Amino acid sequence: MFDLFSSSFIQNALLTGTCVAIVSAFVGYFLIARGMTFAGHALSHIGFAGAAGAVLLGLSPLVGLLVFTIGAGVGISLISKEARSRDLAIGIILTFALGLGILFLSLYSGYAERVYAILFGDILGISQTDVQVTAIFGAITIIALLAIFRPLLFSSFDPEVAEARGVYVRSLAVGFLVLVAIAVSMSVQVVGVLLVFTLLIGPAATAMRLVKRPVLVIGLAMVLGIVYVWVGIFLAINVADAMWPPSFFISTLSFGVYLPVRLLSPLWNERRKQQHVADEHRIISMYSFSEQVQQSTVEGQTLARIEGSKR
Repeated sequence: MFDLFSSSFIQNALLTGTCVAIVSAFVGYFLIARGMTFAGHALSHIGFAGAAGAVLLGLSPLVGLLVFTIGAGVGISLISKEARSRDLAIGIILTFALGLGILFLSLYSGYAERVYAILFGDILGISQTDVQVTAIFGAITIIALLAIFRPLLFSSFDPEVAEARGVYVRSLAVGFLVLVAIAVSMSVQVVGVLLVFTLLIGPAATAMRLVKRPVLVIGLAMVLGIVYVWVGIFLAINVADAMWPPSFFISTLSFGVYLPVRLLSPLWNERRKQQHVADEHRIISMYSFSEQVQQSTVEGQTLARIEGSKR
C-alpha cells in the first residue's frame, strides 16, 4: 500500500499539494480577516476562463490561470474603493470572464479531460515542471506576505486608522489581491475551480475557531491543509479498486473537520471566557489582599512612630 508513494506522480502530487496548502493557509487567513472570501471565489472562476483559453491555444492551463486571475485582481482593486463597489466590480468582471470561458470551451475541440481537470483538479497528473513552477510561485507569495505582514494585518482590522498612520492601504489591497490570484491559480491544480475554497478557506476558518493569535492561526491552518492533502491522496489511491478523485477526499476532510469545530467552538469559547473571568477575579483578589497587607503594615509603622514620639 505504501509502495505507491514511491511513484513519481504521487511524489509530485504530495510536493505540489504541500506547497499549495501552505500558501493557501497564509492567504486564506487574510481573505477571511478582510472579508474578501467572495473575491477568492470569483478569482477561481475567472481563472477558469483563462485556463480554458490557454488550453485552446495549446499552452499550459497554469499560464492562463495566472494571467486572468492576476489581471482580474488588479482590475478589481483599481476599480473599487469601498466594499460595496468592490463586490459590484467583482460581479461584473466575473460575468464577463465566464462568458469568455464559455466561448473558449465552444471553440475547443480537444480532449474533455483537460477541461474536467480544470474544474475538479488533477493533482495526480501534475508533472515535475508543474512542481517546480508551483514551488517558485509559492516561495514568492510567502516572501511577499512576510514582507507586508504587519501593515497588511493592521489594515485588515482597522483600515481607517492604518491609513491615518501612513500605511498605503490602497497599494496593499492591490498587492494582496495579486497574491490571492497566485494562490488561487496554484490551488486550482489541486482541487479545481469548483472546490478551490477547500484549501483557501477551510483550514483557515477552522484554525480561527480554535486559536486567536494570527501567527498561531496561520500555522495551524498550514498544518490542517497539509494533513488534508496528504490524507486525501492516501485515501484516493487506496479506497476501493479504482482511484477516486483526491479533491473529493480533500474537500470532505475539510468540511468534516470544520463542522464539529464550528458547532463546539461556542462551548470552548464560553469556558475560556469563564476561565478568563475567574483568573481576573483571582488576580484582583490577590492584588486587593496585597494592598490590605501593605496598608496594615503602613498603619502599624505609623502607630509605632506616633507612640514612640509620645514617649
